[in-house]
Amino acid sequence: MNSIAKYLSPLPLIAILRGITLDEAIHISEILYELGFRIIEVPLNSPQPFDSIAAIAKRFGDDTLVGAGTVLQIDDVNRVYDAGGKLIVMPHADVAIIRAAKERQMICTPGIATPTEGFAALAAGADGLKTFPAEMLTPPVVKALRAVFPKDVIMIPVGGIDPESMADFWRAGARAFGLGSALYRPGATVDAVRDAGMRFVQAATALR
Repeated sequence: MNSIAKYLSPLPLIAILRGITLDEAIHISEILYELGFRIIEVPLNSPQPFDSIAAIAKRFGDDTLVGAGTVLQIDDVNRVYDAGGKLIVMPHADVAIIRAAKERQMICTPGIATPTEGFAALAAGADGLKTFPAEMLTPPVVKALRAVFPKDVIMIPVGGIDPESMADFWRAGARAFGLGSALYRPGATVDAVRDAGMRFVQAATALR
């Protein structure tokens, strides 16, 4: 099963390492791997993002899904692929980027906020739907979206997610979460990331 579900099965959490440096990339990723994370996203507005993606992908191979977030250009899809990344995440639902990712046989989770965006993304080949920003797309909104999308579509709230907010989204139909600054902030110590990660893992375990 070469799909996002395979990597979410051990733990329904996606680590978003916005702002991470190349020097930090392996150390932070190793801590997350030890905690059970199997999806790591390096947003392209981070320092040397393609180098970090290459380093993480080389370290973990096919055991972890590694790729880029904040992908805004088709050319960046190719650069992520060349770096060894297999995941494309966007804040929006540009179907041209989705199609470019699928042509490369990469996994793509575009950002959506409406049924129109969601169905267009799915028609273009999206592997999951990132409901973004989650601060705006509250659990009742996710529940309403869940009612119209196909049952097997994985909905992933991103934006302001913390361990306490996950249960309401899960009950609404979310089946994974993208974790940003509540998990990692630029310059965070390994111990700080480990502690934050453990809180998220405990909350995720309680959902199941």
